[in-house]
Amino acid sequence: MTLPPLTSWPRRLFKHPRLMHYNRLAALVLLANLGFLAAGPYSPRTLGHAALANLALAVVVRQQYVINLLFRLATRPSTRRPLKLRWTLAKVYHFGGVHVGGAVAGALWFLGQTVALTGAGERATASGAGIALLVVAYALIALLAGVIATALPPFRARFHDRFEKIHRYGGWAALALFWAHTVLSALPPLSAGGPVVAEPGIWVLALVTFSVALPWLRLRKVDVRIERPSAHVALVHFDHGVTPFAGSSTAISRSPLKEWHSFANVPAPGRSGFRLTISRAGDWTGSFIDDAPARVWVKGITTAGVANIETLFSKVVYVATGSGIGPCLPHLLAAEVPARLVWATRDPRATYGDGLVDEILAVQPDALVWDTSRHGKPDMVRLAYAAYRDFGAEAVICISNKKLTWQVVHGLERRGIPAYGAIWDS
Repeated sequence: MTLPPLTSWPRRLFKHPRLMHYNRLAALVLLANLGFLAAGPYSPRTLGHAALANLALAVVVRQQYVINLLFRLATRPSTRRPLKLRWTLAKVYHFGGVHVGGAVAGALWFLGQTVALTGAGERATASGAGIALLVVAYALIALLAGVIATALPPFRARFHDRFEKIHRYGGWAALALFWAHTVLSALPPLSAGGPVVAEPGIWVLALVTFSVALPWLRLRKVDVRIERPSAHVALVHFDHGVTPFAGSSTAISRSPLKEWHSFANVPAPGRSGFRLTISRAGDWTGSFIDDAPARVWVKGITTAGVANIETLFSKVVYVATGSGIGPCLPHLLAAEVPARLVWATRDPRATYGDGLVDEILAVQPDALVWDTSRHGKPDMVRLAYAAYRDFGAEAVICISNKKLTWQVVHGLERRGIPAYGAIWDS
């Protein structure tokens, strides 16, 4: 089977991974800040407000209710709308670019404010409160630099567990230092002497603090029932009064202050509760499968995932490898959008159990299930395109490892076919 030709080089350029919507959004936030900077000059107070506004944006856009709202708004248009519009709206899951742009811009604005205060030479700066303010400011700059540096892809990919801990605890420490900095800035002689509550930064910080705390206010330990169809997979059953929407994800932990892992929820139509499919992919998942717990911690709000963009299209093809079937399964069971499945995995019945495979085939009798232990690894781009063409689909959604996801997504998009997959930005 021959793949369709590549689109023109300008269109292919905009489909390059370096120019994906995630990076475009980050660049857009930075350009907006450059425009604001060009309208200056600004007082140190205004620089501080700009810093806090950007950092608040970086935090709030990651809040689960906000994420769900973004998905709800982006997926409102009907399938009668032009495909180009829906193609772009479906990139809503790249919202992490706003987080990155806001964090970098906020750190730079704060650095500018600190430099301005240091060089001001004003009496207030030299006072006791001014010295304390500068100490807090430079400690905060060092902390922000560390958080941003360890969030860069090379470090994050190689030391993901460390990245998560630094991001979590560093973020909490930065929030505490921002509170100290904002309160000190509002005290005489650094301000006009008005009440602290009149300082706008106080209210922005209150919103950010509430946003950060909200998932933890939903922290609880719940019972689970675990099936292990093989040494590679655990099917984790939850029934604690929560039945999440199809395609959402839940974060679970065995040690809530150390690490969290998110997995796609698989609710079954007409039944309460849900399942998670956990495959052996590292130390944590391996330990979870080998030493299955009776209870786990859950927190936060069930959050929309990449596959929730399916409703923007009249028909979709799901491409999955291995445990990537987990995020696809709830959508296949819900059958809200006509879909065709292409699933490549090693010995599916031995790995995932007859029950799960039969459940998939019951709703996807025409699915292509490729057994890699018998047929070797396939060309997933060609399989995806064949299913897309034969099914008359409008889009392809790929759930796999990073390398293969990018091969499928960019291999199809460079040929003018809407394709979507995780971007590993967390």
